[in-house]
Amino acid sequence: MNTAQKIVKNTTLLMVAQMLSFLLAFFYTIYYANYLGAAGFGMLSAALALAGILTIFTDLGLSSLTVREVARDKDLASKYMGNTTIIKLIFSGLTLLATFIIVQLFVHDHTSAMVMYIITVALILNVISGTFSSVFQAYEKMEYQSVATVLTSILMFAGVYIAIFYKANIMSFAMVYLVINFIILIFNVGICLWKFAVPKFELDFAFWKALIMEAYPLAIASIFAIIAFKIDTIMLAFISGDVATGLYSAAYKLLEALMFIPSVYATAILPVFSKFHVSSHDSLQFSYVKSFKYLSMLGLPIAVGTTLLADQIISLIYRNGFSDATIVLQILIWAIPIIFVSYVLGASITSINRQHETVRISFLCMLLNVGLNIVLIPTYGYIGAAVVTVITELSLFLFYFHLISKHLYRIKLREVLVKPIIASLVMALFIILVKTNLFVVIILATVIYFGVLVILRSFSESDLEIFKQITGKYRN
Repeated sequence: MNTAQKIVKNTTLLMVAQMLSFLLAFFYTIYYANYLGAAGFGMLSAALALAGILTIFTDLGLSSLTVREVARDKDLASKYMGNTTIIKLIFSGLTLLATFIIVQLFVHDHTSAMVMYIITVALILNVISGTFSSVFQAYEKMEYQSVATVLTSILMFAGVYIAIFYKANIMSFAMVYLVINFIILIFNVGICLWKFAVPKFELDFAFWKALIMEAYPLAIASIFAIIAFKIDTIMLAFISGDVATGLYSAAYKLLEALMFIPSVYATAILPVFSKFHVSSHDSLQFSYVKSFKYLSMLGLPIAVGTTLLADQIISLIYRNGFSDATIVLQILIWAIPIIFVSYVLGASITSINRQHETVRISFLCMLLNVGLNIVLIPTYGYIGAAVVTVITELSLFLFYFHLISKHLYRIKLREVLVKPIIASLVMALFIILVKTNLFVVIILATVIYFGVLVILRSFSESDLEIFKQITGKYRN
């Protein structure tokens, strides 16, 4: 299996799994958002955001480091699994302590406090589980991660359905997260023991120090990025209340669902990019350029189409109480094309061992995000938070783009973006003029967009060669 086929195999497996997961998440999100209402949905979203920030201190960037190092030397799998697990367990205690302090200082509602405690424990289990799923990535055996992804969504769907059927309260929904993350942890551990390696648990303090020092840039950058990514939800909850948080989160959930595309791709290419950094600089540069091109082609029409169809999308998914989320979605969706290519930039930076340089970038973006949210949320609420999100993602992209242009290759943005922009404008004209069923419009608009790209000769001979390599095994 050649490199192109391997990337596509892993990407396709994860993509199919994430699509199935998205469909299930689509339905259970509708269920519990509409069941809990904007206020209850806002409370749960705030708990997930706070726990998401705090549990990054449990991971410390160790999962990404494990992928990179084990991909290069499979004999390190046992040592990395055992040692990173112990480190994460130690830092889990600090995460729980931080949660307790924050809740005691800022949360005065008993139900909100209990939800935050339960969700934090659930996400800690998820982080520990990531130690073992990172081995799947390193071995480029994405089928196991795909199964875990689908299983998570199936169990979430079942848990949400049961909770609603028995008219459960919001704490029951938090417990669903806890139970399911525990089950997935057991699944990932079992697969690692069965198919890959047995963790080597040891108190190797010298190795721990080396791990933490190497992962430190990844950890700090992740902390800053997660804060910038989730602090708006927490600030909305504290400043504007649960209803505003629920409306913002309703639109944001759709944004997160779309992120599966670049997330899956970046997950699949990171081990490949890491090996190319050691073996072939030209192959790494070529793969980076093509990845940037393809994801920019995907992200731009999504933003254009969603902007024009946002009211229909919100009406389809949520009840009338969420209609004000339309404007939030119309603003937030413009972060998608930026995020798509930023995932490629992030994977490329990690693969060439430049992750330490992202610390300052992430810190500056975090300061920008927090500062703008402090200024805009009190006056503009969820609209201000949405604008800040787009500005932050654009800033992160510009910094990352400068870094990778300096150390790997500088892409000419005009050459990459002009044709997708023209195709998106043609597609937008169609959406504006044709008023029919939402799904019919989406399908026809997609055909028109890619049709215009073909007419504009957006795909070079090397693109066609990649396609031939990918499909070659299916003809043989």
